[in-house]
Amino acid sequence: MQRIACPERDDWRATAESTGFTFHTIDGERYWDERAYYAFTLDEIERAIELPTSEIEAMCLELVGRAIDDESYLRRLKIPQAFWDLIKASWHRDEASLYGRLDLKFDGNGPAKLLEYNADTPTSIFEAAVFQWTWLEQAIARNIIPKRADQYNSIHDRLIEAWKKLGGSHRLHLAGMTGNAEDAGTLAYLEDTAAQAGLKTTLLDIGQIGLRDDGQFVDLDDRAIALAFKLYPWEWMFHDAFSKNLATAPTRWIEPPWKAILSNKGILPLLWEMFPNHPNLLPAYFEDDPQAAQLGTSFVRKPIYSREGANIELVSAGVTLVAEEGPYGAEGFIRQALAPLPNFSGQYPVLGSWLVDHTPCGLSIREDENPITGNTSRFLPHAIL
Repeated sequence: MQRIACPERDDWRATAESTGFTFHTIDGERYWDERAYYAFTLDEIERAIELPTSEIEAMCLELVGRAIDDESYLRRLKIPQAFWDLIKASWHRDEASLYGRLDLKFDGNGPAKLLEYNADTPTSIFEAAVFQWTWLEQAIARNIIPKRADQYNSIHDRLIEAWKKLGGSHRLHLAGMTGNAEDAGTLAYLEDTAAQAGLKTTLLDIGQIGLRDDGQFVDLDDRAIALAFKLYPWEWMFHDAFSKNLATAPTRWIEPPWKAILSNKGILPLLWEMFPNHPNLLPAYFEDDPQAAQLGTSFVRKPIYSREGANIELVSAGVTLVAEEGPYGAEGFIRQALAPLPNFSGQYPVLGSWLVDHTPCGLSIREDENPITGNTSRFLPHAIL
């Protein structure tokens, strides 16, 4: 694994705009950054990233299978009891998942370590699936990177195949916070992949979903929503006004309700409990567990529910190195062993290992001068050399 500086394409911004990648710059700062790329060997991709991703996914599914009918797990995860039956039913109906992203620490030496699982509403998929592939092709053509370069990236094709399995004959509604440029771009991309799979689609803001007197969720045309992709977290849905109707409305959701278990950082101590000393896991404990003392005075403190690095704190030898503010933490915290990200030229990268239909299929990299990856951390492309 190397970070290799390289010239950027003169026309990359115009290329981004033409493909709908309108959030390439956030608050005046570049989000997409191709002034360098991360290079891997094929062996690193296959053995150190792809294989562990598959194994971690299998462990996560085993955890769900164990937790789904054990109320002690659901309590520890602080999932509201009113939705336990909804979650259980979705698992026992074998409701399908579209995608997810494991965030990994990896530096080319030693095994990749799971930092967390973005199992419910991961973004940055358009950049990973499409725009970094475009960069690869054009960078090869323009002699920016070696002719032999390749990329670990079959995300786009796998999404289309997954939609074919998921869609059936139903119209697909895609909903999220369309006023957010990144969410709107993610929804538009996923809508495009669904359309390429042959599905009829409707995109709308999450606030535009209505509830009919017969208990059906409907769109603005009063059309029943039978199948819905939501770029909106389950923990938010559980507290929304229509939450009491989730169990009775016939809408099938993607991601399914059982993903509420995996989109919870409480799975990190539960995985460590189930698979102690697994090479791809970091020691982790619920903060109120006396065993958390085993971590000593160096650890990462994370809210059970948190997004984009909010409310995460890095503590070393009892001293807080860095802490991010945010609105999370009411449900409690976990502590995970401190595993500092590698430093490449003053940048701290996190690897995002993508799964579509439970199959590892691609890689994204976010880096920052801050060792906590946040919403504005830059996205860099990668190549296999």
